[in-house]
This record gives sequence, structure tokens and C-alpha cells, in this order.
Amino acid sequence: MAVMKVIEVLANSDKSWEDATKKGIKQASKSVKNIRSAFVQSQSVVVNNDEVAEFRVNLKITFEVK
Repeated sequence: MAVMKVIEVLANSDKSWEDATKKGIKQASKSVKNIRSAFVQSQSVVVNNDEVAEFRVNLKITFEVK
């Protein structure tokens, strides 16, 4: 039986929500091993001068505890 744990990660990108998600998982994988899945809990943007300046995601990352 596998034991799983969930952490919450906030990540951002100036390109897209998808890029923010990839960056969040890549950064988390530097200290968390055995990542199995990620759930995008919420998405938001920062707007400057009527333009989207930054994409933000709140991720729930699930990993296996060994």
C-alpha cells in the first residue's frame, strides 16, 4: 500500500498558466521526490496597464511517501 501526501505550491509565469504549472512542478521536484500528480486548484492573473502581466496558479501536488 502506498502512502501519499499533498502539498500546496504557488507558481507564476509571464507566459501562461500551463508554463506556471510546469515551473511549479519543476521547482517542487527539487526537494520533493516521487511526485505522482498535480491539481490546479485556482488560476489568477496580474494586470498592469490593461494587459495581463503574470499568470499564477495554486497547485496541489501529490507525492508518494516511501
